Amino acid sequence: MEKKINFTFTKTIGLYINILSYIMPDKALSLAYGFFSEPRRGKLSTNNLPGILKEAKLETSSHNNHQFQTYTWQGNENKILLVHGWESNASRWEKLIRLLLKSGSTIIAIDAPAHGLSSGKEFNVPTYAEFINAFSKTHQPNIIIGHSMGGVACAYYQHNYQQNHVQKMILLGSPSDFNILMQKYINLLGLNNKVNLLIKTYIKQRFNINTDEFTSHNFLKKTTISGIIAHDIHDDVVSFSEAKKIASAWKNAHFIETKNLGHSMQDDTLNHTIYQFLFEVI
Repeated sequence: MEKKINFTFTKTIGLYINILSYIMPDKALSLAYGFFSEPRRGKLSTNNLPGILKEAKLETSSHNNHQFQTYTWQGNENKILLVHGWESNASRWEKLIRLLLKSGSTIIAIDAPAHGLSSGKEFNVPTYAEFINAFSKTHQPNIIIGHSMGGVACAYYQHNYQQNHVQKMILLGSPSDFNILMQKYINLLGLNNKVNLLIKTYIKQRFNINTDEFTSHNFLKKTTISGIIAHDIHDDVVSFSEAKKIASAWKNAHFIETKNLGHSMQDDTLNHTIYQFLFEVI
């Protein structure tokens, strides 16, 4: 019954936006882009932080009228940056953080735009990559690990800013093609081609991005750093085929196929494989 209600609700919203696209296109764009880019979950409060984040040193940094939040578990000079995905926050890394701390490394987790304790209402990959770059200029992490859309932000950051201090990168359950994500949203609401074009034109004008070329596959074609691409064959959020696209372009990455982990990729065995790749492979 609940699924039926949600289906009817989303299709009703889509129909309303479609009608607006003919009579008030600016309003239609505002609504359509808003539903696409504004997360409904993932925010945190300083009064009710998850325990793992209370153990870290909290730092709020400013960048282009944004404030982004980082959490640091201090260790040695080896620095690992953790980049979460859509409707999540830095606490999602708790199990991996506790394992990585055994290496003696410094672990840093970041909250995405409009997530955790970071500012804003809108999530987008270019701004997320700017957060990563602003932080990395000072702290220079050796390793970055991204989940889902956080993985896209990592790939775009490495492509757009090309920081030499990054030696290894790991992508977990990460999509490749922006247009596939966009089409999934369009299909969910039943939006027409006019709305689709309005959104793509807006993104081009605002970010100078051609969505046809905005793919992790393209971002990682020339990278020489080593890494891991891990994806679950039963991921019902991001298709397994997306990981194959990335793997076909990123020649120095080891591809790991998992089963029954879903999109979260939360698994002790996978975490230990990551640990071995980072600290035991010469």
